[in-house]
Amino acid sequence: MLRATLKSLLARKLRLVLSGLAVVLGVMFVSGALVLTDTLNRTFDSIFADAYSATDVSVTAKPKVEVSEFEGEEVAAPLPAATVDKIKNQPGVRSAVGRVDTDGARVIGSDGKVLTSMGPPRLGGNWTGADGVMQMREGRGPESAGEIAMNATTAELSGYRIGDIVPVLTQKPKREFTLVGIWGYTGDRDSIGGTQEVAFTTPVAQELMLGEKDVFTSVTVETADGVSPAELRDSLAPALGADYVVKTGDDLAKESSESIKEGLGFFNQILLGFAGIALFVGIFLILNTFSIVVAQRTRELALLRAIGASRRQVINSVLVEAVVVGLIASILGLAAGIGAGAGLGALFSSIGGGLDLAPVGVPPSAVIASFVVGLVVTVVAAVLPALRASRIAPVAAMQDVATPDRPLTRISVSGGLVTAAGAAALGVGLFADAGDADLWLIFGGVLVTFIGVALLTPLISKPVVSLLGRIFSWSVPGRLGRLNSGRNPRRTAITAAALMVGIALVTGVTVVMDSAKSSLKAEAARILKAQIMISGDQNGPRPPTYDPAVITDTAKIPGVRAAAGLYNDLVAVGGEREYVAASEDLATLAQAYGSSAATLRDDQIAVSAPQATESGWQVGTPVTIQTSRGEERTYTVSLIFAENTLPGSIILPGAAIKDFGITQPVFGFVRLDDGVPVSAVLPQVKALLADSPELSATDQQTWVDGQAAQFDQIITMIQILLGLAILIAVLGVVNTLALSVLERTRELGLLRAVGLGRAQTMRMVTVEAVVISVFGALLGVAVGAGMGSAVARALENDGISEIILPWGRMGTYLALAALVGVVAAVAPAIRAARLNILNAIAHD
Repeated sequence: MLRATLKSLLARKLRLVLSGLAVVLGVMFVSGALVLTDTLNRTFDSIFADAYSATDVSVTAKPKVEVSEFEGEEVAAPLPAATVDKIKNQPGVRSAVGRVDTDGARVIGSDGKVLTSMGPPRLGGNWTGADGVMQMREGRGPESAGEIAMNATTAELSGYRIGDIVPVLTQKPKREFTLVGIWGYTGDRDSIGGTQEVAFTTPVAQELMLGEKDVFTSVTVETADGVSPAELRDSLAPALGADYVVKTGDDLAKESSESIKEGLGFFNQILLGFAGIALFVGIFLILNTFSIVVAQRTRELALLRAIGASRRQVINSVLVEAVVVGLIASILGLAAGIGAGAGLGALFSSIGGGLDLAPVGVPPSAVIASFVVGLVVTVVAAVLPALRASRIAPVAAMQDVATPDRPLTRISVSGGLVTAAGAAALGVGLFADAGDADLWLIFGGVLVTFIGVALLTPLISKPVVSLLGRIFSWSVPGRLGRLNSGRNPRRTAITAAALMVGIALVTGVTVVMDSAKSSLKAEAARILKAQIMISGDQNGPRPPTYDPAVITDTAKIPGVRAAAGLYNDLVAVGGEREYVAASEDLATLAQAYGSSAATLRDDQIAVSAPQATESGWQVGTPVTIQTSRGEERTYTVSLIFAENTLPGSIILPGAAIKDFGITQPVFGFVRLDDGVPVSAVLPQVKALLADSPELSATDQQTWVDGQAAQFDQIITMIQILLGLAILIAVLGVVNTLALSVLERTRELGLLRAVGLGRAQTMRMVTVEAVVISVFGALLGVAVGAGMGSAVARALENDGISEIILPWGRMGTYLALAALVGVVAAVAPAIRAARLNILNAIAHD
């Protein structure tokens, strides 16, 4: 039986290729994600090992607010210069050097633009001399306040050479320096991990990067002879006390690498999630393939049954074929995944500023996952066709080549019940008050309803396909194509359902994003009265900032009613991390934003109504807040403002800004006097930002459109990631048509014999493909619009006030589905047209 199965499999190589292609693509996504993550993990292990290779022990002050990788950038607490002298006098210490090393030194290149970074920090620090890792390539280190040195990566990106004047943005307004040195690293590297670095003299670094004199971010300690880094760490820690963190270079390398890996793990989960969707769609394709294969092998299987093969042997025959297909597809998918992982790694490297990638490797997890996923998906999808094959009656089946389609009663009833259950959960979540369970009921209802609709697809397919087919029924090939697409509702439904999944997900996300975008625009027009906005695009760990003097000068422009800057910080509020805002004067901020409020005293804060409700605060409630720098302080709630009438949910007084991690404003709001045109003031505000090229001043509408455009970027990214699932669905259409042509060989021969021409045969197959594709897309658009609307409705409390159906995009999806049908039909149509008429008529 095994020998017969393998011979049957090898005799139908096209069927083998088509049935395994979906698994190849799905496995490629899974293995590629794991290969990419492993490569990046080893890359960052190497980067941080190199970065801290010259560090025996490092001492830092315990951060005021501890921040995780997902929450933002942790601000190092200032470490007094006296601590350096204290460390020098400890036993086992050869030397101790105070270091300033923090993100926020942004070089303005020779083209007048700030050097951007899509990941690595832009560090500013004090020059302490070359060490075992750093190597001076040109010039020398800075010796006076007007000099800087930079690493080779920064020099290359900026286009500067020794002796050039370099503008630099820091915690202070733009300042210009003379470039006196360029350094690199061992191994002929221009940087470590693509980081941009600028070195000042120690006093200048303290002033510009920390805003204080005689403080450092860390102390690098060299051990004395005979003392290991671990021994010195263990002796220094108790001597310095609980306010300090003492770690070896190995500790820092491991900790930094693990922190990056946490973020990469999240990225990996996203990729694996989309791989799961692709494999789910692939199940439809494999299920359909094996269903058609079983139908084509009806006479063959019947003969096997007639000569004594048991039902179990027939089931095993189909499952063995599935295992062989899954095994071959897993091998090919793993190979493709290695290539995809390498390609994505190269892309990641280019985006990350020339990251030196570790050699591409194949982790055991990628190999195991590839074979487990490939085999399991293929075998699971083949189970139902295998069971169907085992039920073939030997004598009855030998009278026909194909088995008739089974009744749809059972699957239709099941689909109706599942859809009703999902609709009920949706109804309760949307219209009843189930408290915290509302969101779960809605998302669960969407998922269950989605499954129910998939089960009902065979019942829906016959009337809908018949209706769609009427568009092409003006000719004989069109009528034949219409009849062929509806002759096997189950097969048509499975093929269309694969396309439905991808398009439904894309449509659903588009509905949610478009609804959020429209709601944002409507809300901004309603509450935001500032006609001019000052902001920038964040393309690194640190947000762009500008000189506070810009706001002061803007307020003096004729026609300006109010101008206010907004500062942000991540703080600890009662032990919980929260983002807060601050302004020099709350009354001015409120006037510029479009509301009214009194000025805050230094010990007062304003909070939004939702924040007050969530935290149980009232006017007069004391609130303890720890900022990134400075000491913990208790404030009193003096104002509870309506949601969205002021920016942020917790607003601190201007006196707190000096203790923020970033002491420059990140946003600005400018409100004009009635009747003053924006065009009269905007050029003047732009001129004031000449020294802040990271930011720009725009009118309100342009700013709102820019914020809303971010939703389009999310939609595009999801469309690209779901493109693989849609590609597999397209292959499903090709697969179904190709195998269907093989199944109907004799029928096609008879049609050709009675006068159907080659061109007409191709049109018939094309109509069938287009009808199936458009049916799947139509179903996907309808289901996706419903799912997206339900999710948007569920997020009403999170700011989505309007539900927008993207009719233009949905029409595009339908048009593309028709095009997909035409493309998918090319190969099967050509094959059908080239059939030898006599051989086809004689085909069993």
